[in-house]
Amino acid sequence: MNILFKSSDSASTIKYITLSDKNKFEVNISPENIIKVNKKVLNVQIEEGTDGFTYIVLGNLIYPVEILERSQNKYTILINGISYKFTVETPISFSRKKHLDKILEGSKKEDVLAPMPGKIIELLAEEGASVKENDPLLILEAMKMENEIRTHTSGIIKKINIKPGDTVMKDDVLMEIENI
Repeated sequence: MNILFKSSDSASTIKYITLSDKNKFEVNISPENIIKVNKKVLNVQIEEGTDGFTYIVLGNLIYPVEILERSQNKYTILINGISYKFTVETPISFSRKKHLDKILEGSKKEDVLAPMPGKIIELLAEEGASVKENDPLLILEAMKMENEIRTHTSGIIKKINIKPGDTVMKDDVLMEIENI
């Protein structure tokens, strides 16, 4: 079964801005269900299989997909065994977010939050270590899958609040990183 992307106003194009880490993707969905990401037309569909699982079909490739968490406009999804965290913004909410980000720019500390409940398998960094954006920090097991949690910022790890074997809940503060 194909699942179509639809708007409540089927006569106009839907515009979204999707943010993942520091990447920005502009998504436009036309009334004809043509999807453009950063002005590039994608042949993408979401299908529900007879096995009850959901799949993303991108051209000739099929990937299993599962929404792990959804809170307002924030999503954590699992595609082909890899978790991705992103937000979906309207053009107006994106402008507001940019304004608020400027205000928060002065903040020097960033918390690394658990994207989902699970068990800490391994720490890949230690307190006092210098990390760069996208460096691996730890392995979190959730739903019988190991997920590598990476940093969203560069800085120095000031505090680690977990150890291997600990069980964490979504949004628990795993580490504190001081931006440099």
